[in-house]
Amino acid sequence: MLTRYGSLLFATGFAFLLFSLFIALPMGEPPTLAGQAILNEAANSVGAANIVTSVVLAYRGIDTLGELSILFAAATAVGLVLGGQARAPRPSKEDGAGGFILQTGVDLLFPLLLVVGFYIILHGHLTPGGGFQGGVVLAAALVLPVLARPEESPSPAALAWVEGLAGAAFIATGLAALAYDHAFLTPLLGAGQLGDLFSAGTLPLLYLAVGLKVGAELAKLLLRLAEEGPAA
Repeated sequence: MLTRYGSLLFATGFAFLLFSLFIALPMGEPPTLAGQAILNEAANSVGAANIVTSVVLAYRGIDTLGELSILFAAATAVGLVLGGQARAPRPSKEDGAGGFILQTGVDLLFPLLLVVGFYIILHGHLTPGGGFQGGVVLAAALVLPVLARPEESPSPAALAWVEGLAGAAFIATGLAALAYDHAFLTPLLGAGQLGDLFSAGTLPLLYLAVGLKVGAELAKLLLRLAEEGPAA
């Protein structure tokens, strides 16, 4: 009974808060100053046609580094929780392979997903997308073949190397800005021509590092879950 009334009280308070904001703020006229300043200056100062990329990597790059750390901590925690459980026996080539249709579909989709994933990552400064979205597509591309050929799953050690090197590259790119008396993660190499593939300085490199790190972490996590069997 107490829980029910507590939930009702919270919902009522939250509704009152939203109503107060609704009547206090004029519709279509956000009072934020920083957001408008970024919209006015980001294209010229950063060079990214996608303003979201400017915010994620240039204006709040340290927050993005924190998000990567949270993802790493979450994947590590899941691995530690599952580490003590018994794993299912690794399927052999005879009894683990999928059918002809599944294998053919995977063979067609695997290169397509790789191309789409890297396209989303490398064009994140031009169009909606970027390292996080493209990394999820790369993770799906790495895990998908396991459905058809479980015995040919990617090496966890190789994924760990990709994840570690990508994270180190992200931090090294940020530290390189300090050598030129700029703030951490300040875009280097010039803004370039707005809308060109080679523009926005080092932001595409940062997104590439983010995409590889996210893809490797999610792939390792999904493969680890796929290996779990009933506890002994």
